[in-house]
Amino acid sequence: MTARYLSIEQVDMTFSRAGVDSQVLKNINLNVERGEYIAIIGHSGCGKSTLLNIVAGLINATSGAVILDGKEVNDPGPDRSVVFQNHSLLPWLTVYENVALAVNKTFARTRSKAERHAWILKNLEMVGMSAALHKRPDEISGGMKQRVGIARALAMEPKVLLLDEPFGALDALTRAHLQEEVMRIQEELHNTIIMITHDVDEAVLLSDRIVMLTNGPSAKVGEILDIDLPRPRNRITLADDPRYNHYRQEVLRFLYEKQRKVEDLAERRRKEQSAAALEKERA
Repeated sequence: MTARYLSIEQVDMTFSRAGVDSQVLKNINLNVERGEYIAIIGHSGCGKSTLLNIVAGLINATSGAVILDGKEVNDPGPDRSVVFQNHSLLPWLTVYENVALAVNKTFARTRSKAERHAWILKNLEMVGMSAALHKRPDEISGGMKQRVGIARALAMEPKVLLLDEPFGALDALTRAHLQEEVMRIQEELHNTIIMITHDVDEAVLLSDRIVMLTNGPSAKVGEILDIDLPRPRNRITLADDPRYNHYRQEVLRFLYEKQRKVEDLAERRRKEQSAAALEKERA
C-alpha cells in the first residue's frame, strides 16, 4: 500500500489553563495526496486554525502524529509555509526584501546570489507584484500585501502550502481576484494546499475535498465532501452548474442542520447520563 503524502493520524489537542483542561480537537484523521487542495471548514472556535498550526509544526499535538512525505512533523520547517489572514510582512522591508528574507534563509547554501535574486523576481511576477518591488507594506493595498505573502510562501518551495483564512479580511472583489490567482498558481505548480476558511463558496470553488469539522469542544471530522468539478474552474460558469450548487448545499446542510442534530443528540445524552447518575445516587 502506497504511503500518503501527508497523513494526520489520531490527533488530539488539549489546552490546559489554571488547572483546567479544554479539549479542542479529538481523534482527527486525514490523508492528503500530493497536489491535492483541501479546504477545512467549520464554525468559529472549532479548532480549524489549531489543526493548521499542528500541521505547520507551530504547536505540538497532545497525542497523535502528522507525517509529511515519510517524516514526522514536530517543528516548523520550510517544507510547510503558512499564509495568515494578517499578511505578517515586516513593515521596514520592501516587497522584494520581504520575499528575499525567506528565500535567503531557505536557499543560502544551495543557490547562488544571482539564482536567489532571479527566484525572488519570478515569484513576485507570479502574483503580479513586479511593479511594486521597492515599495513598503504601508505603501500598498491589503490585497497586494497578501499577494506578497503568497509569493513569500511559494518562494520557499514548500511541500505543503498552508492558508489560514488568507482572504478573510479583504473586500469581496479583491478576495475574488486572489482566489483566481491561487487557482491559477496551483494549476501551474500543482502545489499541495490546505486552506482554512469560513466561506462555503470559496471552499467549493477552490478545493478538491472539503473537510467539515464539528463544533467544539472536542471537535472532530464530521464529514468529508469530494468536489468533482473540472479544472480550470470559472466562477461565472459554475454559478449555474447544478453540481456546484449541490456541493454548496451539502456543506450548508452540515453546518446548519446536521451539526445542530449532532449537538442536540450530545445534549440529550448528557442529560440522560446526568439523570442516570442522579438516580444512582438516590438509590
